[in-house]
Amino acid sequence: MIACFSLGTLDVLPARNIPASSRPSFTSQDALIFLQRCASFKQMKQIHAKIIRNSLEQHQVVVAKLIRLCSSYGEPDYAASVFEQIDNPSTFAWNLLIRAYTVNNCSNRAILLFNLMICRGVCVDKFTFPFVMKSCLDCCSVEKAKEVYGVAVRTGFVGDVYLDNVLLDLYFKCGVLDDGLKLFDKMRFRTVFSWTTVISGLVLNGRIDAAQQLFDEMPDRNVVSWSAMIKGYAESETPEKAFELFAEMQYDDAKPNEYTLVGLLKACIKLESLKLGCWVHDFAIKNGFEISVFLGTALIDMYSKCGSLEYALRVFEEMEVKNVATWNVMISSLGVHGHSQEALTLFEEMEKMNVKPDAITFAGILNACLQTDNIEKVREYFNHMIEYHGIEPGFEHYVCLLDMYSRTAELYE
Repeated sequence: MIACFSLGTLDVLPARNIPASSRPSFTSQDALIFLQRCASFKQMKQIHAKIIRNSLEQHQVVVAKLIRLCSSYGEPDYAASVFEQIDNPSTFAWNLLIRAYTVNNCSNRAILLFNLMICRGVCVDKFTFPFVMKSCLDCCSVEKAKEVYGVAVRTGFVGDVYLDNVLLDLYFKCGVLDDGLKLFDKMRFRTVFSWTTVISGLVLNGRIDAAQQLFDEMPDRNVVSWSAMIKGYAESETPEKAFELFAEMQYDDAKPNEYTLVGLLKACIKLESLKLGCWVHDFAIKNGFEISVFLGTALIDMYSKCGSLEYALRVFEEMEVKNVATWNVMISSLGVHGHSQEALTLFEEMEKMNVKPDAITFAGILNACLQTDNIEKVREYFNHMIEYHGIEPGFEHYVCLLDMYSRTAELYE
């Protein structure tokens, strides 16, 4: 009975010599229940050992659950070892391992596994291709993506709108606009996502006029397409058009989301308009927007760059949840506004809150230190970054060091 076992005692209690006839069996259903309750990678390995001892390593459903868990724990190599124990892996198992490699940033391995799958004559299905295409995108391997798409077409998935959308996204993110537009023109079925993907892709590649033309032709617009256009104008040479488009959006009764508002905040920075920035903030509050990490960080950035450190600090202090990007923006803002000591104090508070800093954090800290002309402090933080946090120095960090040395006439030390 399953009640006889618990994850806390699994493989911990000493074994007892129980006659084989009276020993409780460990079934596939038991294994699945244990895996469902699994709370760590260590526990999962213990359960896996029990699965092997009870000859369940060939059970397709159990194996699938194991591979999924390995992926969620960031252990694709262990997932591969589980997969290799199967005599005849199903298409489903192949797909799961491809997915595990893709989501754990092992894109080349995902592509190689797909190649092996094809070479061995394993049947593919509609779930095989999206993660392989995602791996091609991660590698920016356009030719391989075309090859994978060709396999999909030859296997009967011609005209699959989901697969077409994935390839569209890849073309535009890899900067292959002509191929992307040709594919879009040939698509027999287009969803709102298809249109939005092309519009976002054109915006990403600086083709705002072409994006506007397509946006005007779009039969059904959604908040994503509106937000993509607003973001495009915010980053263009005509940021004021972001607000013109937002007015059209309101007239069209399309409800904005936080991505829409962040686009408007970027336009405020481009326009150097604190007044418009305050208006966007006020709009967010009056319309019931939660000041999330994403929106709050954008507000801090806008207030700082539009000249109001006071408002930036107020937003920062009122935010209930902050991530490393939020702390980075606030630290950099304090440094830029000449409050270097406050920036260093905030960094100390960040570490006390157990928020792990990144390379951007230390770029802000080192720049803040430059204002103090304290070379020992710069050295201290530079070494702290490498030795304590294990962050490899980048170009921006070395620039800060050189700047400090030049200021203190120690360039040739």
